[in-house]
Formats: sequence, structure tokens, C-alpha cells
Amino acid sequence: MEPVKVIMRFANGRLIKGYTSDFYPNKPFFRVRPVDAAPTEAGIEVFVKELKAVFFVKDFTGNPEYNERKDFDGNPQSVGRRMEVTFTDGEVLVGSTMGHDPKRAGFFLYPADPESNALRVFVISAAVNSFRFLK
Repeated sequence: MEPVKVIMRFANGRLIKGYTSDFYPNKPFFRVRPVDAAPTEAGIEVFVKELKAVFFVKDFTGNPEYNERKDFDGNPQSVGRRMEVTFTDGEVLVGSTMGHDPKRAGFFLYPADPESNALRVFVISAAVNSFRFLK
């Protein structure tokens, strides 16, 4: 698999930006090569149970001035069930999912805002305070 850009947010607030080519939602860990590491470096092991979410991103900087929309206006082609997720730290994400099952370690959420820097987010179920499905 070609390496993809990810930003990992840990449950304790820590953040790591890097590249992974072995993330699988059913595996307990994956390897990440941090952005500042040499291309030949093997990377570090990241354990899913320590995370809040894994953001698969367009780029590592995004636009800090951009205020991501929390609705589906302008994105009528969302696939799956629309939902709002509130994390234990209060952060709210709005998007659509094809496979939400709170009994699993996590699920993918595709942002409602097509201008989001995140292409998709793997939400860790243990880091979710509440969720609700939207119409």
C-alpha cells in the first residue's frame, strides 16, 4: 500500500503527524513514520487503544483560518448514515459513515464539509462521549 498522510490524535491530547501504509481498522496497532523522520526510518508503533482518532488528511498543515462546516450543505452526495460525534474532550465531528458499530474499536467517518482537510477519520469508539444520527 502507498503511504498515506495521517494525523493521530491521542486520548491524552498528544498529536503525531506522519505517514502509514499499514493501517487496518481491525488491527490493534500500526506503524507511522513521523514527518520529520528520515524516509528510510521504519517508524513507530501506534496502538489504536491509545488514540482518540486517526485523521487521513490532504496535507499536514491544512488551513488554520478555515472554520469547518458542521452540516451537509453543498455535499448532497454523502454516502451512508449521517451522524454527529462528540468526543469525550468536547470536540464535535459531523459526517457520514457506512459502518458504525459501537462494539467495534472504531469506525470511519467522512466529513460533511467537502472543503475539510480530512479525507476520512477513523473514530475510536472508546473516545466517543455521544453520537446521534442526522437526517
